[in-house]
Amino acid sequence: MNNIPGSTAVEENAVLKRLTFLDRFLPIWILAAMVTGLLLGRLVPSVQGVLNSVKIGQTSLPIALGLLLMMYPVLAKVRYEEISHVTGDRRLLWLSLLLNWLIGPALMFALAWLFLAAQPAFRTGLIVIGLARCIAMVLIWNDLACGDREAAALLVAINSIFQVFAYALLGTFYLKILPGWLGLGTQDVKFSTWEITKAVLIFLGIPLVAGYLTRRIGLRAKGRDWYEQRLLPKISPFALYGLLFTIVVMFALQGKAITSDPVSVMRIAIPLLVYFAIMWGAAFFIGARARLGYPKITTLAFTAAGNNFELAIAVSIGVWGVTSGEALAGVIGPLIEVPALVALVYVSLWLRPRLTRSFG
Repeated sequence: MNNIPGSTAVEENAVLKRLTFLDRFLPIWILAAMVTGLLLGRLVPSVQGVLNSVKIGQTSLPIALGLLLMMYPVLAKVRYEEISHVTGDRRLLWLSLLLNWLIGPALMFALAWLFLAAQPAFRTGLIVIGLARCIAMVLIWNDLACGDREAAALLVAINSIFQVFAYALLGTFYLKILPGWLGLGTQDVKFSTWEITKAVLIFLGIPLVAGYLTRRIGLRAKGRDWYEQRLLPKISPFALYGLLFTIVVMFALQGKAITSDPVSVMRIAIPLLVYFAIMWGAAFFIGARARLGYPKITTLAFTAAGNNFELAIAVSIGVWGVTSGEALAGVIGPLIEVPALVALVYVSLWLRPRLTRSFG
């Protein structure tokens, strides 16, 4: 069937038809959420004080709630009883570790020094972003691109564990030790392991436990058909509602800082765009060469390209202060990451039938 002329177009149309109205026009909703947040932050300065009045550590409670709402439906879809098949493919695990903890931080370090050598605060903020591997929004991008949910859940859990134990060490290495070896500027910084652990427990632990319990209880009480055909369709839209709410709040909190300094935004945006393109493209290519199959290739690509912006922002604010250049770089991170990875979702869906045909 895949050799029939025009079959690729048919497959693409089939994929698009499976997208809901909300999914299909997601870029428009995200753009509207970003603009709404920026306008709120710029035109209604008091909204920043209201949103910042309640915090969990350095993270606004509304952002935390939005992230939890965003992640819960995705994690409730994961078939935890089938995760064992992912652990059997050691190639996926090793490639993910290689891309996330060796190539990703090293690439961001190189781009930060290449593009922002004369801007130490922005450069440091960029490196901090590169060290924070994604544990939240990547589940949304992976789900929209029809990636392997079970693989994504496992890789996110592994990233979380590595984040707790490796983030502070890697921060010291890339901000102090490696620059010293290369004769570059160094920074003596200290990271709070507890703050990192707390961020992981809040943004992954809570929705993971909730999603797991929802599935276990739902399957036991009503069965798989009811759970997957009736309950999941009802709760699934809340993932995107949570995403859009988080974007509005996030950009409202930093709207004034972003709109008042567009030159700095552009300086930070360029290396970030290069980073997302290289990481996603390299991971997708490596996964395809390893013949992992489209779902796992997509999961590998998005888990490699995404970053944990909430942790990067919290660390930047905690170490250098809310008005610092490092914090501004952290805030600009999701400004660039969200539309970039949404675009890559559509690239993935475009590549899907072609990749499937080449394997088949």
